[in-house]
Amino acid sequence: MSQLPEFKAADLTRHTSELFEAAIRSPVAITKHRKPKFVLMSVDQYRQLVRGATQEVHMIDELPEDLRALLVEGLERDLNKDGD
Repeated sequence: MSQLPEFKAADLTRHTSELFEAAIRSPVAITKHRKPKFVLMSVDQYRQLVRGATQEVHMIDELPEDLRALLVEGLERDLNKDGD
């Protein structure tokens, strides 16, 4: 995935028109504390994304061991971060 243009959350009120113009061209990341938290995109881009979306379900025990370990590590890190 290519790097998204980024705007600070404060830009939602300070530079609204610039942010919207950028979002018309491509999705943009809205950052909070310098980390991407949200994505803003045009309705047309969203509809195109949803139209091409498919959902698949996989059992964790079906994953290769290395991918399973990465998934578990990421989940544990996120759970521990939220509990701080």
